[in-house]
Amino acid sequence: MTIVAGVDFGTLSVRVSIVDSERGVLGSAVAEYPLHRKREDPDFATQSHADHMRALAEATRKAVTSAGVAGEAVAAIALDTTGSSVVPVGEGMVPLDDYYLWCDHRGKGEAAEITDWAHREKLPAIEWCGGVYSAEWGFAKLLHWLRHNPDKRDKLASAFEHCDMVSATLCGITDPKKVKRSICAAGHKWLWHPDYGGLPPEDFLVKVDPLFKGVRAKLDGVYATSDQIEGSLTPFWAEKLGLKAGIPIPVGAFDAHWDAIGAGVKEGDAVNVVGTSTCIIAYARQARLIPGFCGVVKGSVHPQFTGIEAGLSAVGDVFSATRAQSTVAELSKGLEKYRPGQTGLLRFPWDNGDRTVLVNANVGGIAIGWNLTHTAQDELFAAIEGTAFHTRVVLDRMNEYGALTERVINGGGVPQNNPVLNQVYANVLGRLVLVPSSTVTGIGSAIFAFLAAGAFRTVEEAQAKVCPKHAVFTPQPEARQPYDELYGLFRRIYFDFGKPAPGTIFSDVLPTLIRVTRG
Repeated sequence: MTIVAGVDFGTLSVRVSIVDSERGVLGSAVAEYPLHRKREDPDFATQSHADHMRALAEATRKAVTSAGVAGEAVAAIALDTTGSSVVPVGEGMVPLDDYYLWCDHRGKGEAAEITDWAHREKLPAIEWCGGVYSAEWGFAKLLHWLRHNPDKRDKLASAFEHCDMVSATLCGITDPKKVKRSICAAGHKWLWHPDYGGLPPEDFLVKVDPLFKGVRAKLDGVYATSDQIEGSLTPFWAEKLGLKAGIPIPVGAFDAHWDAIGAGVKEGDAVNVVGTSTCIIAYARQARLIPGFCGVVKGSVHPQFTGIEAGLSAVGDVFSATRAQSTVAELSKGLEKYRPGQTGLLRFPWDNGDRTVLVNANVGGIAIGWNLTHTAQDELFAAIEGTAFHTRVVLDRMNEYGALTERVINGGGVPQNNPVLNQVYANVLGRLVLVPSSTVTGIGSAIFAFLAAGAFRTVEEAQAKVCPKHAVFTPQPEARQPYDELYGLFRRIYFDFGKPAPGTIFSDVLPTLIRVTRG
């Protein structure tokens, strides 16, 4: 019997779960931290490293108390985080600024320049992250920071993903070169690929901008999968967290990737981690390049497989943005009576841009078919259908390139509280939809903590013991015809409005609206 702590840093809070190898989750706790936004700049989204660490200590102590165990009994701790959430650091790995959170899109221009140069220079790694570099990813954010912080540039020692920074902090690592960086983060967000020398070469980066001179060397080091150990918990942080000093901490990863492990993903599954946004995670023994996908990376999800990542940039946020002073829970009452397509609305959930398969931040949400009788509840149902249609676009692209999906697991916080969503997804996707019977947040982290502690030999062995059972939603035959018809319309509009390429009829409409709005 082994007890570990699994940590998950989300967009607004950190959850710590205390998990027993035989009895499962013993207790958990959540602590919040502020998200900094600016009304005058909707692309701005930052958080403080100090706030993260304060919340981690608070949640860990509360979780241990909730579990009814002694902190000394915890044998390992593992941590996942949002990504790409990037912090520049100076000497001693002291943060020079706040994190650019994953949903910070200020680097849109920088991302476009990186994409342009990558294709111009035929950089192979760009094809392995879908052919388009995103404003949500590391180099775009770091370049934006370099351009807008001339007084701090000379102090830059390195930059880190949150999952690497928090593990290094707990291990007391103060030399950037001694940090084992996550292959999950590097492969999906930093153009890292082992077959092409790791990170992009220096001469490519300085063509994008001379400010990148010397930066590659500052980002270099050991890149590792999460079955490797980052280090051990220092006495300082052991006291803060209420745990035992010296326990192992494995290399971290992104929350969605480990949530997929915690949801019980197998080869042939796709996991929708549905929250404020959706991450779509799968893995395969062999995986081809998939255009528009933000990463096909060996070892990023499961250390022995090739991880595949896609996603929707806004989901739960879209559900919450209805035109009524009400809650999603309240508006959801009665949605089970709606039939497929009843509202007459097609909703495109681009409210925070398109992450996959267009990788286009320069679009906005669309609802087509409004009339004077529509209600906020109609809008919510159409939004659920719209996110399911968008997910079908993603799964179709995966299947086209050989990553076949037979089942879908709806993880994250939203599906467990919204059975209508799960049934709509099953109907739209034409696949079984499985929903874990309890939260999987932190279970993936716990599984890698168990591996670090030596409690299990493989991911699969740990999954069999600690992953929750699933409720199953089966496609309803009567929904197939209307949803297939509506999906045909959705695909046509999706690519005509959203694909930033010549030949599409309406591709300039949404970018123009955004430009005019901002003046």
